[in-house]
Order: sequence, then C-alpha cells, then structure tokens
Amino acid sequence: MKKIFTVIFLLSVTLAQAQVKILFDASKAESSGNGDWVIDADLHNLGFSNGPAVAGQGTESNPQRYPTPAQSGVTSSTPETFWTGSLSSWGIDMVKKGYTVETLPYNGSITYGSTSNQQDLSHYKVYVVDEPNILFTSAEKTAILQFVQNGGGLFMISDHDVSDRNNDGWDSPHIWNDLMTTNSVIANPFGISFDLDNFSGTYFNIAPLSTDSILHGPMGNVTEVDWSNGTSMTLSPTANSTVKGLVYKSGTSGNTNVLCARARYGNGKVFAMSDSSPADDSTGDPNDQLYDGWITDANGNHEKLIVNATIWLASGGTPLSVNTPKDEENIIIYPNPVSEILNIKLQDVNTKTICNLFSIEGQLLRSFDVQQENTTISVSNLSKGIYFVKLINNDHSEVIRFIKE
Repeated sequence: MKKIFTVIFLLSVTLAQAQVKILFDASKAESSGNGDWVIDADLHNLGFSNGPAVAGQGTESNPQRYPTPAQSGVTSSTPETFWTGSLSSWGIDMVKKGYTVETLPYNGSITYGSTSNQQDLSHYKVYVVDEPNILFTSAEKTAILQFVQNGGGLFMISDHDVSDRNNDGWDSPHIWNDLMTTNSVIANPFGISFDLDNFSGTYFNIAPLSTDSILHGPMGNVTEVDWSNGTSMTLSPTANSTVKGLVYKSGTSGNTNVLCARARYGNGKVFAMSDSSPADDSTGDPNDQLYDGWITDANGNHEKLIVNATIWLASGGTPLSVNTPKDEENIIIYPNPVSEILNIKLQDVNTKTICNLFSIEGQLLRSFDVQQENTTISVSNLSKGIYFVKLINNDHSEVIRFIKE
C-alpha cells in the first residue's frame, strides 16, 4: 500500500510541475528585423513591412504554439538545438526543470478571463514578452495587468531607444512605457519606466541582496551582465513600494541606471530586463545576424539570471493545478508564499472535498474535510520550504504547490 501511495503521489507532483506553463509571446512582432525572440519556429515566412506580421510576405520566424519536436522528448542531455529559435536555450532549460512552454503565435490574442481563447493568460503562470514591437491595445493592457494582479508572473524585456524593427514608429521602451502610463487600471503599476537610451558595456554592479533568489537562485550566483545596445530603467517606489533594483550600471545604486528590476503587483510578480541581447543564444533564424548572449557574453551569467528570474516568477501566486488546459480550476489557495494562514476557496461547495497536506518528501502531514466556500488552515508550525495540498472531490483532484516562508 505504501509503495502504491508513493507512486500516486509522485505522479501527482510530476503532473503539477508539468502544468506550470510559460507562455512566450510572438504576437508583437518579436521576430521582426534582426530579432528572433522565439523558442521554436518551423516556418520562416513572415513579413513586417510596416507593422503587423503578414504570412507569406517575408522570411522571418513564424513560431507555432507548441515547439517541435515535442517537449516530452526533452531529457537532461537534450541540446538547445533540439528547437530552432534564439530563445531555444531558455525554453529547453525551463522544460528540463519541469515546466511546460508554449508560444502565442503572431495571430494569437492577449486576453485574460476569456473562455473562447485557448491561450488565455489565465492558463499560464509566466508570460514572457521579449522586445515587443507593436503597441498593446487598451484591452490587452487590461488583460496583462489583471493577469499579474491575480497571481501571474510577467517577464518584461526591452531594448534600446530607436530600435523599431517593424517600421511602425514604435520600439520596445516606448511600448512598455505606454503600458505603464496609458492604461485603464493604475498609473505606473510596477514602479518601472524604461529610459530612452542606448549603450553597451559589461557591468558587475550587483545589488547586495544575499537572499534574493534571482541573484542567488537555483542556477547559481549572478556576478555580471553584458549589455549590447540596451537601455536602463528608472524606478519609482512611490508608485510601487515593492520595486527593487537588482543590477546597475557601474558606480550607481538606488532608483536610477537600473539594468534589472523586480516588483510585486497584487498577487503577482514582475521581472524587468532592459536589454534583449542576454537572452539571444545565436541559433535562431538563419536569415538574421544573431549573437550568443546566453552563454558567451558575461561568462554564462545571463543564463543564471534569466532562468532564476523565470523560476521566481513561476513560484507563488495563483494555484498550480493538475487539470488539463481545458479544465477550470475549482480550488484556489492564497497567499502563496504563505507565512501563517493559508486560505482555501472552493468554487463548488455542493460536493464534499478532502484536503491532504503533504511535505515535499511525500509525507502526509494533515487531512481534513473542506465543507465551506472559504476555509483557513494554520501553517505557522511548518518549516520553511515547499509543500503540496491535494484536494479531492468526487472523481476530480487537484495538486497545488505552495511555499512556506
């Protein structure tokens, strides 16, 4: 019986990790010009003459939703050339760590809470937008802010001023600033604005934050970055008290000349990087002139920084469900991470629900019935670490991971 239970539990954990999904945006001309900010593209037939992509009118990458070969075939020894895209190293790294990656194609829709959109942001934990070259619409801005506010992780990447790759008059720093200043929700929600600048250099000015999991995370310690025609950021703690600079230009600190920053907004998180070159692995669109910023530049520190940041964005916030993408989450837990009281909210209170609390080793710590829409449990006696809640009602079950601070 014990062996059977262990197998079931490990299977549940594996499924839970597989459902932590990361969406890489390709709907904002990310493959235009000399950019190829995609994890995989089977076709190279997009044209960007003066704005949106036009299929069959060019030779730029046209990434599909699911990378091929299938990510189920990725192992610990799989090379990043398994996929074709300048972000393939990033994508392969995340799959190796148990995450699922997808692309929002050039004709995809950015929505939050839409039941008709199979790639609605509510199905993902992290949303990566690497150097957007098309303005976000008002509805898209609202969707992105709601996604973060409700527990999503947004990875924002800009490039230098005057970097309009698709000839529509807009480049990434202006586009990100437009999201921050012209939306229907709140002015400067993340406390971040991108400077209109263009510079290059290697920088070793890392913020003295010894416990920060982006600078000192699972991939190792970040000690330097290399900007190749990037920009910087100015932070506003007045607009968002959680915003924090992580990497700076030489000889600076505080809220100016910031190269990388993080913030929380609502239940979600944001990581911002002001140059697109660090994510480039040089193996994308053969029609572009690409560079290896991933490993060669900064002695491999860019991989550490970007993967650590993605893991940070993927942890906490909204629940991680075992359901297939077509299912809706029936149970919500919050806050996540949690220090004292964990809240459990049921969407369906008409069925009996059993809650089992497990340690990361699979040990059953607690079991009880949940019979109300809102239930709270104390976790103050738990040690810091990762735990799992398994909730079962009828034939349906969900495994949700949470972090005890």
